[in-house]
Amino acid sequence: RRRLAPLNEDNGRFLLLAALIAGYLSAGATVFSVLESPSEAAAQLRWNRTLQNFSRIFNISLPELRAFLRSYEAAMAAGIRVDALRPRWDFPGAFYFVGTVVSTIGFGMTTPATVAGKVFLIIYGLFGCAGTILFFNLFLERIISLLAFIMKACHERQLRRSGLLPPNFRRGPAMSGVGSLVGWKPSVYHVLLILGIFAITLSCCASAMYTMVEGWNYIDSLYYCFVTFSTIGFGDLVSSQNAAYQNQGLYRFGNFIFIFMGVCCIYSLFNVISIVIKQVLNWVLKKFECRCCPKCHKSSTRLSRRNAITPGARLRRHNISVDADGQYDSDTEGRRLSGEMISMRELTASNKVSLAILQKQLSETANGYPRNVCINTRQNGFSAGVGALAIMNNRLAETSDSR
Repeated sequence: RRRLAPLNEDNGRFLLLAALIAGYLSAGATVFSVLESPSEAAAQLRWNRTLQNFSRIFNISLPELRAFLRSYEAAMAAGIRVDALRPRWDFPGAFYFVGTVVSTIGFGMTTPATVAGKVFLIIYGLFGCAGTILFFNLFLERIISLLAFIMKACHERQLRRSGLLPPNFRRGPAMSGVGSLVGWKPSVYHVLLILGIFAITLSCCASAMYTMVEGWNYIDSLYYCFVTFSTIGFGDLVSSQNAAYQNQGLYRFGNFIFIFMGVCCIYSLFNVISIVIKQVLNWVLKKFECRCCPKCHKSSTRLSRRNAITPGARLRRHNISVDADGQYDSDTEGRRLSGEMISMRELTASNKVSLAILQKQLSETANGYPRNVCINTRQNGFSAGVGALAIMNNRLAETSDSR
């Protein structure tokens, strides 16, 4: 009988995270249902009582009154309000709209009403959202590089004070800020603390501005900042929507700067938190492995070596397979002498990983990064790929499986 291969670490982490997200969603739904359901029922009861009183006092039937209210709701959806508001589709309003589209905030207070506008939005958002996500990733890479440069300078200063570094030590001209001390990387937890403090400070300053200009209370302003900066964008509170403000041009500029910086900062913070969550998942998986009996653990290890490609072994297997292909005409003979049962599927996967590593090395070399640093970097999981997780794994410490 054919035995099924056990789950490797990546699949185990994925399933564990899926289970935790499902539980997190269920817990959140329970809490919000308990908190908001009584208020919703009370508001519905008050509204029904108001409708009945209005119908009785002004001698209007309830069906006619409900038809009028449906027309009012349609006007609300089209952006028509009783009080004077700013034009929705002049150039500043349209610029505000496209900004919320490409950043995926999507307040919903302005939506295209024409067929041509809806079709153009689909095409416009496809490239705009992709380009903005790329910009967020580049911003993340640069903010991490800046923090790494500052933290490395502080680390070198601390080493000089402790006498572990010569006083006349200087960074080499070929070394960038990240690679001046070989083997040292900034801690992900220190970066998390710095980004958290910056995000809180930015939100507090923006909330103070919205409280003074929009007239909201401070809690509502903080709520708006989080919903906007995290690109959730409910649309129940939207800034810069009145017809006129005092110092309107200055306020619109400040509003744009706060939203722009807030979205970039919270995006970076979310990615750092995701690394911490990944560390917690790795710790839970190791705890599960420790509870297994030694016999099962050994058999699982043997099966995983035969049927799964572990992140640390892909590059080694690729090197062995290349040597074997150069010496043996038979693929079976090469696999037997290499000590591993590598199928063609595994060989293709290892080639893709090695190609990604090579592309990363060429890119870092072209941008002035030290060649030995990018070669000696541990490639765990998808750290050689592209995206926010790859940036964090390559830039920060405490992201490897050994920690």
